[in-house]
Amino acid sequence: MKPFGALLSFEEAMKVVEANIKPLNRTETIDIDDAVGRVLAADLVSALSIPSFDRAAMDGYAVKAKDTFGSGQLKPKMLELVGELNAGGTPTKKVSTGQCIQISTGAMMPSGADSVVMVEDTEAADGKVKIFKAVIPGGNVGKKGEDIKEGETVLKKGALLDAGKVGVLASQGIQKVKVYQQPKVAVLPSGEEVVEIGKKLRPGQLYDINSHTVASVVKENGGLPVRLGVVGDTREDIRKKVSEALKNDLVVISGGSSVGERDLLVGVLEGWGEVLFHGIQVRPGKPTLFAIVEGKPLFGMPGYPTSCLINTYLFLLPVVRKMAHLPPKRGQIVEARLGQRIPGSVGRKQFLTVRFNEKGEVMQAFKESGAITSVANADGYIAIEQNVDLLEKGTTVTVTLF
Repeated sequence: MKPFGALLSFEEAMKVVEANIKPLNRTETIDIDDAVGRVLAADLVSALSIPSFDRAAMDGYAVKAKDTFGSGQLKPKMLELVGELNAGGTPTKKVSTGQCIQISTGAMMPSGADSVVMVEDTEAADGKVKIFKAVIPGGNVGKKGEDIKEGETVLKKGALLDAGKVGVLASQGIQKVKVYQQPKVAVLPSGEEVVEIGKKLRPGQLYDINSHTVASVVKENGGLPVRLGVVGDTREDIRKKVSEALKNDLVVISGGSSVGERDLLVGVLEGWGEVLFHGIQVRPGKPTLFAIVEGKPLFGMPGYPTSCLINTYLFLLPVVRKMAHLPPKRGQIVEARLGQRIPGSVGRKQFLTVRFNEKGEVMQAFKESGAITSVANADGYIAIEQNVDLLEKGTTVTVTLF
């Protein structure tokens, strides 16, 4: 049994991880219908002006603005109706002085017209249209290039594509878009007691929780999880599975990073790569490990489901997002009062899962590190600094919501 070395603080550990993670530069071309949530890998310069023609912004009548000057409810101007234009149609008639053309929203403006009188300000009968309200030149008209001008950089490299940005791509007639590839994250649970879902449990065994929860976090944050099955408690199996995992961009192993006789991961990695830290001053999650093996980052997460998942949120989530070129995820933060007394963990920074009661007070949701409901039934977590031994009931705390 090998004890932990010098424990890093949470902040020091985060700095070590941050310094050793780089965004992936691999790119791929995908259909725009698959582009939501992906990151643009090149500037988009518009090839088309949007709109590509002057168009009516209202249903009504295309006119020369000067023909409407002086009109009012008691003294309307009278114009000759010479045609009709619907959206998608091509104008074939010109508007001359004293004339107008009925026009639908979005239709191309006809030659000679410079504005649109809204239909509610008119009255049509017998080929004539009464204009009850004057318009100014350009009134109720969407000008060519008003939204996007040809040659304009409309989306920057590194932009996170959402529905609105996909709409910009579509406006330019773009079907395929160049994006950064998503990092592939190998996820491996370890331990002879861990059994994959679908197999029969023997006494002393339990189903694999961690690879499913870790994979879910990876997928939610721009990564592609690759589940590789349970790693056995032998050096040979660890080395074999890690070798396979290193074909991916990032490796996450849960369990096997503590200091028990069968926790062999550290020993295998020390002779293979560089273990940057093993053990941090946090609760839960003290046994967390971070290494670089064959140029690939590798996390050893605690085996207990709650410890594993909380440290996945704290450490792995920002790593995956950085590799995927995604912006840091900022959890919503709220302040609330404690509804109970909560002890701290002197010497270790504590991340405690909490829930809100019917009064809006914060209650402890954490049971113990092996209980997955410690997270499943939580609304978020609070951070208790390592020099705090007790938080009294009524204390105002900051809750980071999941």
